Amino acid sequence: MAQLFTKDTQAIFWNNNASAIQRMLDYDFVIGRKTPSVAAIVAPTADSKFQKFFWGGDEIMINLYKTTAEAKKDYPNADVLLNFGSFRTAYDVTMDALNMGGFNTIMITAEGIPERLARKMNAVAREKNVTVIGPATVGAIAPGAFKIANIGGTIENIINSKLHRAGSCGLVTRSGGLFNELSNIIAINADGIAEGVAIGGDRFVGSVFIDNLLRMQDNPEVKYMLLLGEVGGTEEYKVIDAVKSSRITKPIIAWCIGTIAKHYSSGVQFGHAGASANAERETADAKNKAMAEVGIYVPESFNDLPNKIAEVYGKLKADGVISEIPEPAMNTVLKVRRSKQFICTISDDRGDEATYAGFPISSVATPDTGKGIGDVISLLWFKKQYPKWATQFIETVIKTVADHGPAVSGAHNAKVTARAGKSVVESLVTGLLTIGPRFGGAIDGAAEHFKYANDNNLSPAEFLNHMKKEGIPIPGIGHRIKSLRNPDLRVVGLKKFAAEHFPATPLLDYALTVEQLTTSKKDNLILNVDGTIGILMVDMWRALGYSETEIDEFISSGTLNAFFIAGRTIGFIGHVLDEKRLAMPMYRHPMDDILYQVDMAEEI
Repeated sequence: MAQLFTKDTQAIFWNNNASAIQRMLDYDFVIGRKTPSVAAIVAPTADSKFQKFFWGGDEIMINLYKTTAEAKKDYPNADVLLNFGSFRTAYDVTMDALNMGGFNTIMITAEGIPERLARKMNAVAREKNVTVIGPATVGAIAPGAFKIANIGGTIENIINSKLHRAGSCGLVTRSGGLFNELSNIIAINADGIAEGVAIGGDRFVGSVFIDNLLRMQDNPEVKYMLLLGEVGGTEEYKVIDAVKSSRITKPIIAWCIGTIAKHYSSGVQFGHAGASANAERETADAKNKAMAEVGIYVPESFNDLPNKIAEVYGKLKADGVISEIPEPAMNTVLKVRRSKQFICTISDDRGDEATYAGFPISSVATPDTGKGIGDVISLLWFKKQYPKWATQFIETVIKTVADHGPAVSGAHNAKVTARAGKSVVESLVTGLLTIGPRFGGAIDGAAEHFKYANDNNLSPAEFLNHMKKEGIPIPGIGHRIKSLRNPDLRVVGLKKFAAEHFPATPLLDYALTVEQLTTSKKDNLILNVDGTIGILMVDMWRALGYSETEIDEFISSGTLNAFFIAGRTIGFIGHVLDEKRLAMPMYRHPMDDILYQVDMAEEI
């Protein structure tokens, strides 16, 4: 992997660090990325399903997930995990991702992960060829392509440090703070960096100096490298060996900080966990001397580092290795941005023609398109293009439930309101308001309870006993008029359609076994039209590839009842227009149909 990141790299961000994510997205916008670098966020304790972030002056939504697996399932191409978990959870999150697979790079910000666990985690990562940056790191950056979280600082600092586009230097440090400082020094004395990694300050980090320098050796965008080491450890000697063996041939500028340690009479622990020399070989002076002996460019002091950068850069430019880098066009992030109050993900009316889930209305509306109302519902309700058998089933459902005569409560209320002189809209609403648990709600209930029984492998007898204990009549079972001997032809038609067009009907098959038991008790305890619709909706969604969780959400949100509402709206309007057409007078209920029992009020 010659390049750590590209302009197409996307990450899954573990732990919702909104400010760090916003900085990544602002960077994306400035450099002109087409897609956000953060594909999804894992927030185990979040209640919402998404979070809004600014994209320039506009806003975008990034989905929130409870687990890494769920996020990875929806965004399989996101091959970077940004692990912002605490030191208590970071190990488990990383191991989970390593075992899951599909990640090329994992960055870990937490410091203080127990060393035993860190070594185990890093060993598994190497075995699986996954680059781990950290623990205890601010991350990495491929200028002009992808940056992790807060590395590089603010947008202003990023531009001043030329991190908005690729330069020529490959930068590797332990320290995140010094990474930003060195990026600025390189920008002042050269043309910026092509790739940079802060490997982290803990004693045992995933990718070490040599791992990153070998990758940069193979990256044609990197013309020379800068290594900032520190007192403690022996990782710099691996770099020395690679230079000796000519595995690394590009120029390296290097300096180990901590040379002041020799002025102390006892061992000194510097800022990082690994910044402490346990032997002469681990001192900064020893490592600087050893690096200089193999031809690595080592300055006299840290203060001399800018001059050494300018020297190496100037030589490579004079030799034609480095060319002048043109400055790319950049977008500007507004200083003041206003969050939007409404969100719409189903239609867009901003262009020349409004769209349904991305499709121009004209592409689905006219007869020559071959699309029907089922196609429109699948786009606007589910943001999916359903196959023909599914859209035809939706249309069949709507036609089936459109009306059930004037006596049912919804139609009755709509007619009474229309006769009071109210408008079509007002009359329709009074009818719709009656739809609920006792009128239309059996569709939702049948789907919910039959699915529960089927999911839990309850036999028909166990299902009946379960509902009896719950004190709930079985939704979708029973009819006032129809029976086994006098079947509901609407149910017959729906079952026939499903048998001919559905790939499979496991829940309907289960419901019919329940019906055999209920009708053995009473002839009219048949699977009714509401039950058949609810059950077949579950079978339809299963056949379309929805997860059980998604189907459960459809049921709990009232999606199934929405089909009843859509269908009955047609019938209610018909009854309202019928009243208007007949010019019917104000309705008064006949007194002989009311039981009057009005006692004299008791005086208090």
